[in-house]
Amino acid sequence: MDNISKDIRFIEPVIHILVWAVFFGFPLLLMTNESSEIDWNRMLHHTIVPVSFCIVFYLNYFLFIPRFLFRDSTRLWVIINIVTVLLSGVVMQMCQVYLRPPEMPGSAPHFRFNPGILFFLRDVFSLVLVVGIAAAVQLGRRWMRAERARREAEKQVIEAERRRTEAELKNLRNQLNPHFLLNTLNNIYALIAFDTDRAQATVSDLSRLLRYVLYDNQQDTVPLSKEIDFIRNYIALMRIRLTDDVTLTTDIEVSDDSRTEIAPLLFISLIENAFKHGVAPVGRSFISVSISETPEEIRCDIANSCHPKASSDKSGSGIGLEHLRKRLGLIYPGRYEWNYGPYTDRSVYRSVLIIKK
Repeated sequence: MDNISKDIRFIEPVIHILVWAVFFGFPLLLMTNESSEIDWNRMLHHTIVPVSFCIVFYLNYFLFIPRFLFRDSTRLWVIINIVTVLLSGVVMQMCQVYLRPPEMPGSAPHFRFNPGILFFLRDVFSLVLVVGIAAAVQLGRRWMRAERARREAEKQVIEAERRRTEAELKNLRNQLNPHFLLNTLNNIYALIAFDTDRAQATVSDLSRLLRYVLYDNQQDTVPLSKEIDFIRNYIALMRIRLTDDVTLTTDIEVSDDSRTEIAPLLFISLIENAFKHGVAPVGRSFISVSISETPEEIRCDIANSCHPKASSDKSGSGIGLEHLRKRLGLIYPGRYEWNYGPYTDRSVYRSVLIIKK
């Protein structure tokens, strides 16, 4: 932005010089006598007009417009320009009369029907155009400055929003780790209570889960295949504690070498929710986990039997789902669909999350 401003400040005076050079120099092509020499007397006479235009232009450009027009004194600016234009027109007429070069012998007589009035009106009209050009140029410069400032402000807002988003995502990930670890340790604790030998066999599985959570979770994205491996390990760990009254089905249609990048630990909150609230203390229950990938989207469909908690049960405050909602809004704005809730008969709870590629 600074380089662009410097270029504009350099180019602008060059344009002014070129325009006035053409404006002053063009009469040189016409002010020649029979010997092809420049008639400097006639040249001086014709210079009166461009000099007057130049004075009126820069009076407005540097003084009248910035001081009056841009400070909401439009009426005063108009009055000052009316006076300036009229005085300049009178001065131009006086200079043209007193500095008129001698007429060439044998030249045709001039029409004498008070031509000064016509020339005065012509000069006044031309000066009004000059004032308008000066105002247009200054308004254009002001608009360009305002546009540059607006774009710079937009960049600063976008940068601030990006930093805020990154900080919030980092904060959400830091909050998600303890939440996930708490649920996992609770599950291991329950497993130890009824099968110590099988609990010991899950230590290596748990170490893999923790490694993924503590290290890979710090990255912005991970390959989908790696996330699926984590989910499979988690489901295998949770399966150990299930009784024969619980039916667990998984349907994962994702390539083992899928390189699709996805935010880590995105689906685990839904799976945790199914294991936590889909298993009844007594009676039949079911959990269904379906994850698939197509060229257009990634679909996670979790269903489980719906067993409402008792009012005295304070576990599961919903912090995992709330974090998931915030992460989706920050990482995939406008690129996800998430529908969840119990069916009409409230016997089945289903959560469907679709991430658009």
